[in-house]
Amino acid sequence: MIKLNVGCGQVFLKGYTNIDSDTIEQILERYGGKDLEVFKRFPDTFEKVYNYDVFNLPYKDGEVDEILCEGFLEHLSFEEEGKFLFDAKRVLKVNGLFHFTVPDFDSLARQWLEAEDDFKEFYKVGTDEHWFGNWSRTLDNKWGYLTAFIFGNQNGTGQFHRNAYTVKKICKMMSSLDFSYQLSFFNFKNTKAKMIECKAFKR
Repeated sequence: MIKLNVGCGQVFLKGYTNIDSDTIEQILERYGGKDLEVFKRFPDTFEKVYNYDVFNLPYKDGEVDEILCEGFLEHLSFEEEGKFLFDAKRVLKVNGLFHFTVPDFDSLARQWLEAEDDFKEFYKVGTDEHWFGNWSRTLDNKWGYLTAFIFGNQNGTGQFHRNAYTVKKICKMMSSLDFSYQLSFFNFKNTKAKMIECKAFKR
């Protein structure tokens, strides 16, 4: 089976072709470098990361069994979004799975309006969990983790959010692609940040 983990970040999955715009060393450095020395000494303990063009995946039509995108689509521009989705459909087999998660922008917008407006200090690039001086994943301040959840953590070239997703938008996209699909919801990493999960199948 051919299974793709697109925009894998630091989540290297066995049994998947892990795809990201960065090298594995850049990814590990981006997430604090905590595993970088282990990787250098024992590279075989990590899955390989491929720097494929996600808008022109190197697979034949109908060759791929599954495409997984966890927290990836929101990093695409509106123009890139369509390019990626149509190429994902191209390479998927009939009944192939397109499985993705994205932030629920409707929920985030409501949380933003209700959050306290308490800017603390300028953002520190390269500082894990800083979030404008809050050092917290709570969503009770506009200028904290909520900001990063909407705009990306901006801690690297690809770490910007450039798109937004709602239930109605996803339903329309999946219908336009002629995918059957089901939606569910979960909270991101034990926070109150709501995510949408979609499991779609090519007809």
